[in-house]
Amino acid sequence: MSGYYLAVDFGASGGRHIAAHIENGRIVMREIYRFPNGPIVRDGHMCWDLLYLTKQLLEGMRRCQELGIIPEAMGIDTWGLDYVFLDRHGEPLGQAVNHRDSRTRGIYRQIFEIVPQDEIYHRTGIQMAEFNTLCQLMSVKRDEPHLFDKTAVMLMIPDYFNYVLTGVTAQEYSNASTTQLMKAGKREWDWDLIRKLGLPENLFMPVRMPGESLGTLRKEVIKEVGFDCRVILPPTHDTASAFLALPPESFGIPAISSGTWSLVGRETDETVLSEYAGENGFTNEGGFEGRNLLLKNSMGLWMIQSIRREAGADISYEQLCREAESASICSVIDCRSTEFMAPESMTEAVRQACRRSGQQIPETLGEMAAVVYRSLAKSYADIFFQMEHMAGRQFEKLCVVGGGARASYLNRLTAKAVGRPVSAGPAEATAVGNIMSQMISDNIFDGVEAARKCVADSFEIKCYRP
Repeated sequence: MSGYYLAVDFGASGGRHIAAHIENGRIVMREIYRFPNGPIVRDGHMCWDLLYLTKQLLEGMRRCQELGIIPEAMGIDTWGLDYVFLDRHGEPLGQAVNHRDSRTRGIYRQIFEIVPQDEIYHRTGIQMAEFNTLCQLMSVKRDEPHLFDKTAVMLMIPDYFNYVLTGVTAQEYSNASTTQLMKAGKREWDWDLIRKLGLPENLFMPVRMPGESLGTLRKEVIKEVGFDCRVILPPTHDTASAFLALPPESFGIPAISSGTWSLVGRETDETVLSEYAGENGFTNEGGFEGRNLLLKNSMGLWMIQSIRREAGADISYEQLCREAESASICSVIDCRSTEFMAPESMTEAVRQACRRSGQQIPETLGEMAAVVYRSLAKSYADIFFQMEHMAGRQFEKLCVVGGGARASYLNRLTAKAVGRPVSAGPAEATAVGNIMSQMISDNIFDGVEAARKCVADSFEIKCYRP
């Protein structure tokens, strides 16, 4: 046995293959391959390039073989919400449309004529957001109903890549929970809601839980990558994998999965379906072992990534943080506004928001980053205090995991905004959680807390004081 486990983490702006093994009681990780990602435009829609991403998946696996790092098992995680239709021959049908595409705008008006908003929230526990899978499927029903006639099954994005590797069609729980089509707090589809909306029932299969094995690689894949291994389901939604990598004894403590999206939330015993939660945009999604993740979206580092790309500047995120910290601008915008979802120019969208509110307009790249970082910190604090209100108590700290754990300036701003210590790390939380779930499945760890203790001993965790 090699003792290696491979996490393939597809992010909205890039992906990576990370191999890990246990050495001297600690998790040792090694990046094998990294590749860029981003939406493309096809047939007038913002889409994902499945062919390109499949090539990157297999290329990273080939690199493992070249380096002699052959995994015992591997797991794939991606963002949530988006899907692939397979036809009756098992081939992709249509485009894998990006959730930021404009096709769903205004669709809830039509949905609420069929099922009232309050009923949808209490059935599913999911916030009303036009990027939800429910909205995407209803836009297909409205604009391209012929696709349903040709579709055998719907696979969420990580389910599709698992199908490419194994030939097995399966719908994993954590990603399925993002669709707004599952029963709140349950591990099953809401068939009554699906029927009321007139969606084809054949799109949906019984969900599979994180930790289950899908089997081994297809012969064609083995031939291409040079090895065979088992494919284990992690929490395939990257947020659920990231929350698995929280510090020990962190159940119920607020945390931020900070990446392209920022998800602020905490693990809870039960779904939270209060009027306050619904009115304030909180969502309930599935985690490892069926845990409930009470979450709220903030725009996240997508804004910084877009501004950096538009500037065309050869500047690292660390340097961008330093330039933001030295800027004197104090403007703050509502970074949860839909105007920042997919603007033609993020830079201009931020400037316009400052102009409308009569605040100083950022001119330099450092000033632009400062406005975004300050606004993100305020957004995180607002959500933190809302969670305190719902819990009826104060929380002693806030945890940050994911790529944003490296954004020291943002973490200092956040600690000041919430008035509590902020622990930051691990930065590779999504890959770490992916690996943890595989190792728990193979009995290397005796449960989540044992795995979390090992993670805390294995990776740097920084503390920021208010």
